Amino acid sequence: MKERLIKNINYKNELLSGLTVALALVPEAVAFSLVAGVGPLVGLYAAFMVGLITAIFGGRPGMISGATGALAVVMVELVSEHGIEYLFGAVVLMGIIQISVGLLKLGKFIRIIPLPVMFGFVNGLAIVIFLAQLNQFKVADPNGALVWMTGTELIIMVGLVLMTMSIMYFLPKLTKAIPSALVAILFVAGLVNFFNIDTKSVGDIASVGGGFPQFHIPNIPLNLHSIEIILPYAVILAAIGLIESLMTLTLIDDITKTRGRGNKECVGQGLANVLTGFFGGMGGCAMIGQSMINVNSGGRSRLSGISAALFLLGFILFGSSLIELIPIAALTGVMFMVVIATFEWSTFKMIKNIKKTDGFVIVLVSAITIVEDLAIAVVAGVIVSALIFAWEKGKRIDINFSYISEETKVYQVRGALFFGSARNFIESFDVSNDPKEVIIDFLNARVFDHSGIDIINSLTGMYKEEGKILHLKHLTPECFEFIRDSAEVVDINIIEDPNYHIAINELA
Repeated sequence: MKERLIKNINYKNELLSGLTVALALVPEAVAFSLVAGVGPLVGLYAAFMVGLITAIFGGRPGMISGATGALAVVMVELVSEHGIEYLFGAVVLMGIIQISVGLLKLGKFIRIIPLPVMFGFVNGLAIVIFLAQLNQFKVADPNGALVWMTGTELIIMVGLVLMTMSIMYFLPKLTKAIPSALVAILFVAGLVNFFNIDTKSVGDIASVGGGFPQFHIPNIPLNLHSIEIILPYAVILAAIGLIESLMTLTLIDDITKTRGRGNKECVGQGLANVLTGFFGGMGGCAMIGQSMINVNSGGRSRLSGISAALFLLGFILFGSSLIELIPIAALTGVMFMVVIATFEWSTFKMIKNIKKTDGFVIVLVSAITIVEDLAIAVVAGVIVSALIFAWEKGKRIDINFSYISEETKVYQVRGALFFGSARNFIESFDVSNDPKEVIIDFLNARVFDHSGIDIINSLTGMYKEEGKILHLKHLTPECFEFIRDSAEVVDINIIEDPNYHIAINELA
């Protein structure tokens, strides 16, 4: 199905939103470069190239991609042990993996992520963004160690942050003609430089000036040993990048009431990382903070993402001296407002009314996102949710019995028979004390997996050992194909049997 074009694009809002995002991208890209152990331009080039390519070819208009902290913390070990050229090689391979995921249409599996995991992801990421901004309230002491600001320096920093946040909060109540974040950044920057206020600026972190990214084939040996080095990192980076991108895509879908295309986004992310690896960038994925800035500033189409990338390139090539004058306090205030907008504050009201297990998953995913990383948090949340579901469904299998005669006992099974309910199922039968003839009626039950079939097979074997006759009614023929060793004690009622399929692993 062809992607629907967005009609009535507000070009002014899209361009101004892109400019706002570009300003916010600069310190983030520089910071993540330092985390990964590479130069600032490596992160800035990644932010430009990944942002541009995903904006053009990705599956979610309005979503912003670039260098991210979730990927940087994985890269630092590879860079420190093997050097930056191996990082470029890993980024290329990461992109190839992501393209393969998209072409195989595996992006649809984002749908299996439960809502509590989504809430945990959003809340955890909001807290991570908040904690990351706290480093801006630190300065280096004479020994180079970071310490908290004190005195006048701290007062100025806090005051400028609050001024930025106040402008962003109150300006939309007066007019939405210009993105409030852009106005806040420009106003605070003008104020600081006009009155020569002594506070940290972008230039105090690193220089953002440079040339156009150059094509560069990663300088690593093309042999199996190199693949063995970069493959584990590439797989982890690809997984983290896709999970964060697809989760952000889902969040933007909910905010804009539109629907992105997950598989196309996987291909777009992969293409971006392949090309970035060949142009000296550290790779990247979707950025929830910058995406929220873009959406809240009016960015809805691909134009906002494209313009953000081009503005960023312009800063690198021509405007570095001006960008380096922007106070860090202004950008920190913008990110604090992103935190407020990102966090699902309704969680506090909701958690009183939802099941305790869902509340536990929300807290668990949030906590793991903060102390570990997003990929581990999401995987853990899905696994725990699945186990909780299996446990609850396993308790809902009911088995009642009655006697047709002294020699015939009928068991009636109701519910789902699968790995979670298998033990409850078999413990409900009194094999040794049952009469000579036993009927198990599955009319109101369904067998869902191989574990369910296997436990029926075990039960038929137990009745066979006792020399008793067992009738299984209302099972599919598919089930009987896997009930071995007990055919002579099983009565197959094909006429009345239902016709549904079972998830099984066939044995060779």
